[in-house]
Amino acid sequence: MSHINVTINGRQYRMACEEGQEVRLLKLAESLESRVEQLRGKFGEIGDQRLTVMAALTVCDELLDAGQRIRGLEQELNNLREVRSAAIDRARQTQTAVANALNAAAERIERTTQVLNRTIGGGVAIG
Repeated sequence: MSHINVTINGRQYRMACEEGQEVRLLKLAESLESRVEQLRGKFGEIGDQRLTVMAALTVCDELLDAGQRIRGLEQELNNLREVRSAAIDRARQTQTAVANALNAAAERIERTTQVLNRTIGGGVAIG
């Protein structure tokens, strides 16, 4: 465990974090400090604890909105995957139908060629 000092609302706090997470924790503290400063600029000095709580609620609000957007995007992604899967199935069916039609046409051409060869009789074979 690492320990670092962060400043939030003008006060320093000694925080523990996992090894390698120090920079992330510092950035999180800076973000919270920035929110506190924005609220202080907007509402003035309304008390340290109140500013900190308001900043935390702002973060929670954004987190809740982000979670809702993520769920919406996940649903949209699932819908798109289903559409894609259906399109792939239709493409395979179309490919099979085209292959069957081409095979049937080739068979008809072959039969027609055989009929013509018999009709012409000893002449030059077609195909």
